[in-house]
Amino acid sequence: MTERKQDVARRADKAPMATAWDYAPAPEARDIVRIQERYGLFIGGKFVEPLSGERYTTIDPAREEPLSEVAQANKADVNRAVKAARGAFEGAWSKLRPSERAKYLFRIARILQERSREFAVLESLNGGKPIRESRDVDVPLAAAHFFYYAGWADKLEYAFPNRRPRPIGVAGQIIPWNFPLLMLAWKIAPALAAGNTVVLKPAETTPLTALLFCDVIRQAELPPGVVNIVTGDGRTGAEIVAHPGVDKIAFTGSTEVGKAIQRTLAGTGKRLTLELGGKAANIIFDDAPLDQAVEGIINGIYFNQGHVCCAGSRLFVQESIYEATLAKLKRRMKTLRVGDPLDKNTDVGAINSKQQLEKITSLVQSGIDEGAELYQPPCTLPERGYWFVPTVFTNVAQSYRIAQEEIFGPVLSVLTFRTPDEAIEKANNTPYGLSAGVWTEKGSRILAMAQRLRAGVVWANTYNRFDPASPFGGYKESGFGREGGRHGLEAYVALDDT
Repeated sequence: MTERKQDVARRADKAPMATAWDYAPAPEARDIVRIQERYGLFIGGKFVEPLSGERYTTIDPAREEPLSEVAQANKADVNRAVKAARGAFEGAWSKLRPSERAKYLFRIARILQERSREFAVLESLNGGKPIRESRDVDVPLAAAHFFYYAGWADKLEYAFPNRRPRPIGVAGQIIPWNFPLLMLAWKIAPALAAGNTVVLKPAETTPLTALLFCDVIRQAELPPGVVNIVTGDGRTGAEIVAHPGVDKIAFTGSTEVGKAIQRTLAGTGKRLTLELGGKAANIIFDDAPLDQAVEGIINGIYFNQGHVCCAGSRLFVQESIYEATLAKLKRRMKTLRVGDPLDKNTDVGAINSKQQLEKITSLVQSGIDEGAELYQPPCTLPERGYWFVPTVFTNVAQSYRIAQEEIFGPVLSVLTFRTPDEAIEKANNTPYGLSAGVWTEKGSRILAMAQRLRAGVVWANTYNRFDPASPFGGYKESGFGREGGRHGLEAYVALDDT
C-alpha cells in the first residue's frame, strides 16, 4: 500500500497543474438570421414604402457596423397605419368571438417558441445584450405573455365581475430599446386579447425584432390591419400620440418623454398608461444570506448592462455587514465577462448606443467630481463598439447625482443604513417609485418593508424576476398603470354596467 501511495505521489508531481480557468470563445452562429437590406412599414398586413421617403441606418452596437436601412415614418405614414387599424377594428376583429381571438394569440406564442433562437440572435445583434439573456429571458417571457393573455381572451367577464368589458378601439404603443421584443409582447398581447387593434412604434435604435415579428403575424394569419408596426424616431412617436384616431396610448421610456405625452393628451379623453424611469433601492439586512444577496445585487444592476428601468442601482447595506458585503461584491465583479454579446460566456454586453454611453460616462464623471470613490474590476474592453466597465461607487451621499438620477447603465451606488426606519427613509428619498428589493431571513420584516416602500414592485430575497401573471408598474415619476396580470387588461377595456 505504501509503494502504491508513493507511485501516485510521483505521478501527481509530473501532472500539469492548471494555473488559470479561462473560458474558450463560444459564439452563437449568426446565419440563422436573415436581415434585409431595407425595411418598409408594416401597415395593413404587408410592408409598404414610407410616404416620407426617409430612412435611417440601424447598427450593431457591439461592432458599430450597419445592419439595415429602416423607414422613418412621418405624419402621413402614421395616418395610414391608424386608418388600417381602425378599419380592422370596425371590421371583423372586434366582433370576432373571443375564443377565436385566443387562437391567434396561441399561434403567435407557439411561433415565437419555434423561432426562439432566431429572435434571440437578432435581439442581441441589434441591442447589444448577451445572448444568454435574450435566449433565456427575453424570448421565453415574450412567448409566455402571449400564452397568458390568450388564456384571458375568452374569460374577460371573469376578470371583471359584474361588468361588461368591451374593447376601446385603436391602441398606439411606443416601446423602448432595452427589451424590444419583450416590451412588444407586454403591449400587444393584452390589447389583442381585449379585442383592440394596434399601431406600434419600436425604439429607433432597436427596430429589427419588431420587424421580424411582422413575419410571425403573417405566419399566424392575423387579419390585416390588426397589428401595424411603424418605425422611426421620436417624431414618429409624437405623431402617434397626437393622432385623433388613436383611443389609447401606452408608453414605456424616459420620464421626460412621459411627461410630454401627458401634457399632449391632457383634455383629449384618450387613455394613457406610462411605465417610466426608476432608481430602485436594493436593501440588504444583516441577517441576509450574503452570497445569495451578492448574486442578487449583480443581477439587479448588471443584467442587460444596467439598461433596466427597475435596476437596483442604489444598494443600501446595513452598517454591520458593509465591509463583508463590499468585499464579496468586488470579488464577484472580477469574474464578470464583458464582451461579444453573441458569446454564450458573456455576462455584460455592449451599451445600446453612443448617445447612451456618453450619458453613462458623464454621470460617472459627476460621481467622481462630487467625491464618491469609484471601483472598476480589471477589464479589457473590445476596441470597437460601445462598452462600459461594471462600476461601483462607495462613499456616496444621497444628494449626489449618481444617487438621484437614472443612469441606465452598469453603475451601482452603495450607501449604508442602521435601522429599518432609516432604510425606508433613504429608499423612498427619490422622485421615482418603480421597484425595490429586500434581503432578510425574517418574513415579518419583508412584509413590513414592502408595505412602507413606495415602489410598485418589491422583490424579496431575489431581484429582476418577472411573470406574465404578475402586474408591473410604478408610482410618482415612474408612471402609472400596470402591465402584466389581470391588471394589464384594464387599460384596454371599457367596462359597462351589467
